[in-house]
Amino acid sequence: MGAKLGLTSFSREQKDSVALFDLPAELSFAGEKVPLEQGDVVERLERELYVNAYWESNLILLFKRSKKYLPEIERLLQEQGVPDDFKYLAIAESGLLNASSAAGAKGYWQILEETGKEYGLEITESVDERYHLEQSTLAAASYLKKAHQKFGDWTAVAASYNMGQSGFSKRQEEQFHRNYYDLYLNEETSRYLFRILAFKLLFENPAAFGYHLQEKDYYSLPEFREIEVSTDLPDLAKWAKEQSSSYKHLKRYNPWLRAQELEVKKGKRYAIRLPKLEAAAEKN
Repeated sequence: MGAKLGLTSFSREQKDSVALFDLPAELSFAGEKVPLEQGDVVERLERELYVNAYWESNLILLFKRSKKYLPEIERLLQEQGVPDDFKYLAIAESGLLNASSAAGAKGYWQILEETGKEYGLEITESVDERYHLEQSTLAAASYLKKAHQKFGDWTAVAASYNMGQSGFSKRQEEQFHRNYYDLYLNEETSRYLFRILAFKLLFENPAAFGYHLQEKDYYSLPEFREIEVSTDLPDLAKWAKEQSSSYKHLKRYNPWLRAQELEVKKGKRYAIRLPKLEAAAEKN
C-alpha cells in the first residue's frame, strides 16, 4: 500500500545535516501486513532503508533503469496472478541487470540452471533464457505461484525464493512457527524481505527520500522490430549487418543469445528484437 512518509532533520557536528526517515504507520507486502509494532522488525527494515537510501549512486541508477524493465515485469506479473510487489524482488535480486552470481544464478531473477530448466527455460551454449526478460519473468512467476500453493502466504514465498522452499519449510518445522517474522533465519534471508520492502518504500515515493527525478531522467528502450528466425544463424554479426543493424544492438537487446552463432532445432522459432531502423539511426 502507498504510505505518506516524512523526513526529520538530524544534525551531526561539523557536517551537513542528514535526514532521518519516518516509517509509515502501516506497511504491507503483497497485501500481507508487516508487523511494525515489533521492535526488531522496525530495526531490520530501517537497516535496509538507510543502506539503500544513502547509497545514492546505486539508487539513482536503479531509478533511471527501472523504466526500461519494470513496465514489462508489472504486466507479466499481473497476467500471471502474482502480486505486483514481487517486482521489488527482481530489484533486490539483480538491480534490474542481467547479473551472474558466484552460485551460478543468472539474469534479472537470478535463476539457477536446474530451476530454469524445471520451469521451461531453454539453457544451452547458445541460448540462455534466464537472460530473457519475458521468459525469465514467466518462469519466476510459475515458481512463485507454486511456492504459494505450498506455503499459503506471499511473505513466506519471498523468503523461500532466497533460501529455497525446502530450506524455509525445514526452518518452519524446526522452530514450530510458520510466519517469516517469527523465524530465526540465516543472515541473508533474515535481511531479504526487508531489502524488498525498502525498495518498495523508495520506489513508491522517491521524493520523500530526497530523490526528485523527472520523466526525462529515466532511461528508455528504443522502439523494436521483431524478426522471426527458424534456421541456423552461423554468424550473428553478419546476420545483424544484413538486417541493417549491428552486433552491438543484437547482443544488447537480446542478451539471451550467448554465443556468436545460433543453432535452431527443427521446429523451433526465435523472435529477435532489433531497433526499428529510424530508432537505430537516432541512436547512432
